[in-house]
Amino acid sequence: MARDTYDFWLFDLDGTVVDVDPEYPRTVVGAVGDRLGHDFTDREADLLWYGVGGAREEVFADRALSPEAFWEAFHEVEDPQARARSSFVYEDAAEFVGALDRPVGLVTHCQSYLTEPLLEYHDIADWFDAVVCCDDDVGWKPDPTPVELTMDRIGVGYEGGEGALVGDDPDDVGAAWNAGLDAVHVERTDPIERGQCVLGDCRIGGFDEL
Repeated sequence: MARDTYDFWLFDLDGTVVDVDPEYPRTVVGAVGDRLGHDFTDREADLLWYGVGGAREEVFADRALSPEAFWEAFHEVEDPQARARSSFVYEDAAEFVGALDRPVGLVTHCQSYLTEPLLEYHDIADWFDAVVCCDDDVGWKPDPTPVELTMDRIGVGYEGGEGALVGDDPDDVGAAWNAGLDAVHVERTDPIERGQCVLGDCRIGGFDEL
């Protein structure tokens, strides 16, 4: 598959284009636990951070912890600049996404107060013609609404030709299909570790396979 396979490309952010040092999520979740009176294990911190396969809900249930309380404390604890400094851009993503010469959009669950400093810190904001951060108003993947909004903002809409959404999460695959796009799943996490195998129209281990 080449860059010109599609007329436009959409990408997820966390776990797809960028990721964080493994110790960072554990530090942040540990600080959240201190506020809430919970001592999370490293494994629970990883599950809460990445949320694969409904793992967050299982941890919340095991700890009798409300998601609302967790995320409120999480947003109070996490510092955007610290997250940016602890993150890195995947080399294969830099080689592929940074070289695209067609409309490119970013649609992410990462909130804008975290996304903007991260893109600025790594000097990759100009890779994307539009950035849409999901929220309660816009919707959350696999809802197609944020994907459709991204398409509108990069000027393709439903008449813009063939497009694909690349992501590392089942919600990215669902959002792509719900919006009528091809889904490219990048397998950054071992399926055994994830607890499930995610299928899309195309499954890759890295952008170099594109």
